[in-house]
Amino acid sequence: MFVGEAPGEQEDIQGRPFVGAAGKLLTELLQSINLRREDVYITNTVKCRPPNNRPPRKDESVACRPFLDRQIALISPKVICPMGNSAIHAFMDSDESVTALHGIPFEIRSITYFPMYHPAAALYTFSLRKVMEEDFRKLRTLLDSMAD
Repeated sequence: MFVGEAPGEQEDIQGRPFVGAAGKLLTELLQSINLRREDVYITNTVKCRPPNNRPPRKDESVACRPFLDRQIALISPKVICPMGNSAIHAFMDSDESVTALHGIPFEIRSITYFPMYHPAAALYTFSLRKVMEEDFRKLRTLLDSMAD
């Protein structure tokens, strides 16, 4: 399961997560580790677009949390990949940034989390593309180890 922060404009219009440029990059990164979008569940912590496309506030994340919890319960993912600071902070009580946490799996209540940069970050900071590619390779290794 991949969890972003909130829908962007196109996602809000179409009612589907990650359909813009960040979604295209996410699809490419998935393909690089032999996964298709159909193989994973993609959602957001907040279910509607915040004004001016700003990051979701804590109260918005809290208000939408029952919906996210229900999605997690229904999907029962092996791994949850929160993408970006807002998504990471929705799952863990920490002020640490994605820079400190990306690519390092951790477990909370028997669920494995694998924090990642949000794909949009690599669109604005090209050097993060290589970091994300490496994190996806680590994710593949993690998933393979869980299949044993």
